[in-house]
Amino acid sequence: MNLNDYKNFFFVGIAGSGMSAIAQYLRGIGKNVKGSDREYSPKKQNKNLEQLIKQEILCYPQNATGINSKTEVLVISTAIEEDNVEYLKAKELGIPIVLRSDLLAAITRTRKTIAIAGTSGKSTTVAMLFHILNENDFSPSLITGAGLISLQINGEIGNAYVGKSRWLIIEADESDGSLTKYTPEIGVVLNIDKDHKTIEELTEIFTIFKNNTREKFIVNNSNTRSKSLNPQGDFNFGIDHDSKFSGKNFRQNDFEICFEIDDVEFSIPTKGQYNMYNALAAISVANYLGTSLLDAAEALRTYSGIHRRNQLIGVKNGVQVIDDFAHNPVKIASSIKANQPEKGRLFAWFQPHGFAPTRFLRNDFVAEISKALRPEDEIIMSEIYYAGGTTTKDISAADLINDLKNNGINAHFLANRNELPVYLSAKAKANDIILLSGARDPSLEDFAKTVLKELR
Repeated sequence: MNLNDYKNFFFVGIAGSGMSAIAQYLRGIGKNVKGSDREYSPKKQNKNLEQLIKQEILCYPQNATGINSKTEVLVISTAIEEDNVEYLKAKELGIPIVLRSDLLAAITRTRKTIAIAGTSGKSTTVAMLFHILNENDFSPSLITGAGLISLQINGEIGNAYVGKSRWLIIEADESDGSLTKYTPEIGVVLNIDKDHKTIEELTEIFTIFKNNTREKFIVNNSNTRSKSLNPQGDFNFGIDHDSKFSGKNFRQNDFEICFEIDDVEFSIPTKGQYNMYNALAAISVANYLGTSLLDAAEALRTYSGIHRRNQLIGVKNGVQVIDDFAHNPVKIASSIKANQPEKGRLFAWFQPHGFAPTRFLRNDFVAEISKALRPEDEIIMSEIYYAGGTTTKDISAADLINDLKNNGINAHFLANRNELPVYLSAKAKANDIILLSGARDPSLEDFAKTVLKELR
């Protein structure tokens, strides 16, 4: 589609992270934007919807009342089924129906695009790169999946921004194959690990992405699968000697990581060695665009993070409560390792999402979590989050907990997550860390705040 041909857009499921980002971007460039969401109700608070309304984006219940003859495009995600009432009304009125990924692809053709891809770390890398470039007067635009704290302090959702330059940074998703639709100037692959799709399927998708990248393709040399896509890349990153941007001497002190590139010291207020890799990716792109290592290091010292990515909710009685978006096996294991305290224990709670993904990744979850946890740590799971749609409910989080117990892991199943605050209050002591992980469920942030509040 040609973006210039349309003025009036309607989004189905507008409060979702991917949909809300594009909706805000379109409003920011002067389009008329409306949308509906299952969470919308005049009597029910929803932070995302309230923030959209403040940006003059009209919101409706998901009952087709917001769609009329003036609507030029109906935007849907792959989660919207053909019996959806708004889908049916758009067909009845002859309104073009466009996938979110196709609309994003159309947007990228109007800008010089930097697409950040990989099975882990996309949102964080996008945020780090945006921060570096913004601090160095590039003024890029942004479309991503998680809110940047630096934008949220202005009362925004924080996952979209319209800058003054022609550069646009996007988070490019591989889970639904939409990654193959983008033709960016700069393409980055952070890693390739099993998540939603087989390794073979993912490799094919990322190969197409490489072939579609028009100017510079950059990969993580420390991830064998991503390195295989571009082993001789002159702006690759990693911890090996073959990388132009090689991270050395990694250290972590609570919420600060430090490392060096070519004797330039980097200090970033975040956790985890995996975030060094995310930073290396952002630094490599910024350097390609002309930002020096020293200027990138200076910018990253003030990086304020993103929503629900190793986010400190608070400390009570010496116990830290961390909220994290981690939801695939590698992400969960990396987050566990990043949050294991030196003087205390880690209580890691995980709410899997989707019965099919949990079934597909069952053995991988068990293997990665088993390797990551120490004997003094504990993993707790509550029942699988179900967002609706057609599925077979033939697996439970209890199955994963039983598998972990069979591996000798300290594991516990709480079907009802509302029992977790009391359970943790009886166990957690000063110097312990509570790590809460999960995705897709919009109530997870408030749940983390409840866990902190009810600690005794």
